[in-house]
Amino acid sequence: MTSLVSLFSRPSPLRFGKESFKTRNATVHTAYDPGHPPPHPGSLWTRFVCLSDTHSETFQVPPGDVLLHSGDLSKLGTYDQSKITIDWLRSLPHPVKIIIAGNHDLPLHESWYEAQYHVFHRTKEIPSRIRKLVDNESNGIVYLQDQQYTFQAKDGGREWSVYGSPWQPWFHGWAFNYTPEEAQARVSLIPEVDILLTHGPPSTILDTTLTNQHVGCPELLAHLSKMQKPPLIHCFGHIHEAHGAIVHVWDVNDPATEPNQSATEDRSNFEAKQPSETIMVNAANQPIGYKAFSNGVRIPCGGPGFQPVIIDLLDSAQR
Repeated sequence: MTSLVSLFSRPSPLRFGKESFKTRNATVHTAYDPGHPPPHPGSLWTRFVCLSDTHSETFQVPPGDVLLHSGDLSKLGTYDQSKITIDWLRSLPHPVKIIIAGNHDLPLHESWYEAQYHVFHRTKEIPSRIRKLVDNESNGIVYLQDQQYTFQAKDGGREWSVYGSPWQPWFHGWAFNYTPEEAQARVSLIPEVDILLTHGPPSTILDTTLTNQHVGCPELLAHLSKMQKPPLIHCFGHIHEAHGAIVHVWDVNDPATEPNQSATEDRSNFEAKQPSETIMVNAANQPIGYKAFSNGVRIPCGGPGFQPVIIDLLDSAQR
């Protein structure tokens, strides 16, 4: 229990720690001074900056080559809430910006919203108006909804592939939900790409709730484990309290491999190369849980423990 002394004491300045790790092809920063982020490593690298679950709040974002946002752009998907986020993202300097929706971006799941809007909104929003706001080339932002996209972060640079999916397992009847029976059909649409954006996490990976439950999607993890070339980066959010990043090594003994399937069945040259790695990022920026307070003061969106995750990835990295 928080003491009355801490509740009413003078707020202390936010303290940003430093936390980074390296993989074969990347350096990942989850904690840093936002006023002095780690320097860009140079022309052989692409800097990805990962956001999610910003819910119409704005904050300082480190510069980079590519901005990724994994959904929950707004609080409840209204036009005004969505416009706050789009205007903010437009103002950021990143040459490439790629976003998806999440379960809070209600009208972007148009068929669901037509039937359920009255549960969340007193006055019905116009989904086409919000879609035009979010999915508009003039913003300099790419919106993906079950779509693949390729891009170059710099002139003459590597061509990267990305796929974006706003879906997650059923969650209290919000937008972009699927049932366990629908899960396999939904995740099977995800192709092999360099970068994957989903709103919800895969099962057991940065998906632990405040009640210590794993709520990520088992079918998503199984689908990724069967890929011959899993993504280099998988960015998601949804479970705010699980913010962070890890490197996941796809091994022939990975438990997500189906019991009756040879793990080498779809990976003909697996033995001849190092196991594939995916940088898994829960980029949720809206604080929740025990990390959401410091000395009795609530951490702001994008603050310590919930900062944008920086990934410096070698352009030569291979899946």
